[in-house]
Parts: sequence; C-alpha cells; structure tokens
Amino acid sequence: MPDYTVEFGKRGRQAGSDDRLDAAAFHRNHEAIWAVLEKFLHDKTGDVVEAGSGTGQHVVFFARQTPGITWWPSDLNDNHLRSIAAWTAHGQLANVRQPLRIDLSSPEWFTEASDGPGPGALLAVFCANVIHIAPWRVAEGLIAGAARYLRPDGRLFLYGPFKRGDRHTAPSNAAFDVSLRDNDPEWGVRDVDEVAALAQRNGLKLLDVVEMPANNLILVFERDAG
Repeated sequence: MPDYTVEFGKRGRQAGSDDRLDAAAFHRNHEAIWAVLEKFLHDKTGDVVEAGSGTGQHVVFFARQTPGITWWPSDLNDNHLRSIAAWTAHGQLANVRQPLRIDLSSPEWFTEASDGPGPGALLAVFCANVIHIAPWRVAEGLIAGAARYLRPDGRLFLYGPFKRGDRHTAPSNAAFDVSLRDNDPEWGVRDVDEVAALAQRNGLKLLDVVEMPANNLILVFERDAG
C-alpha cells in the first residue's frame, strides 16, 4: 500500500460495534458541502464517484438526498474501506455501491479499480480533504482521471483548505500547512491557481470557487469547451 494513505477517522471514535469510524469533520461540514453539491445534483441521474471517501459518512449522507444517483465510494486505506462498507450496510441504501480500492496517483484510477461492472461516464467526482495530505502526483492523477471519466456535462468538486494567490486564507491554515510539511515535505495546502492550471492542462476549467466554513473552499471544475 502506498505510504501516503492517511486514516481520517483514526482520531475519531467507533460509531458502533462494527467497523464504522466516526469523523468529527463529518458533523462539522456535511451540510455545508451538501448545500453546494445540491445545486448541481438536484433532480439529476447518473453515477458519482467519491474519491477518497474516508470514513464513508459523507457518501451515505449524500446518497440519502439523491435517490436517482448511484454513488461509488472509494479509498486506498484498508481501515477506511472497512468503515465505508460498514456505513453502507448500516445505511441500507440501494444507490450506494461497495467501496472501490482506488490509487489516485494513477490517471487510470477508475479502470484499475473496477473488477466487475462499473459506472458509465460520471456525472460528478467529489473529493474532500485529500490533495493536501498526499504528494502532488495524487492531485495530478485525480484530475487527469476526472477528465478521463466525466461525461460531457460532468463536474469535479474539490473540498479542503487552499491558498489563494500563493497566500493562506487564514493563520490557522498557515499553521496547518507547516504541520503538514513537517510530517511529509510532499504534503501541503495547495494553491487554487496551481490546481486550476493543472486542471486546464487536462481539459477542465475552474468554474467556481465557493467559500466554506472553517476557512475551506470548494473548487468546481467543468470541461473546457473552448
């Protein structure tokens, strides 16, 4: 297993007697994230991949709001995969598939993960709190894969802390960035312009930057028709 995988829920508590992990971040941010996703996903049908599902709490919550959408959770960490499967079983939702083991550092991450019938072209890819706790090659693979698998009207949503104009948006983010780089020099809070340039090279353009609670952002990308 690559050494950049991180256990998002390791500081959280067990949610039950099974493998469910309970991440405090989910309780803080799921409603705010959904308020952004809902504007695009409302009344749509299709397949959505959550890249790096962590505990699995977000994907179950989102699926409950969108019965017409099939959600495909994914991760690379074994504890996460078990937690996702446990939350999926607990939620008893027909529109959440079993978690896929995905290594986002490969631009063909979805093809490599699909042992059986997978989704068609994707309505959306959602990824939260991943690219700052992974080497830059993970951002490269994630965005290249999204460009490969999104359908023509599909969108990529990236949630997390970001710099803007090479400046941190808050002192807490600057301190967080230092702690990340102390842990691993290849990690760190990414700059919006750097991510947008990477997306542009892969045929995706930055459509919107949405300010979120706790000094986070959601970057929204769509295919560049120009």
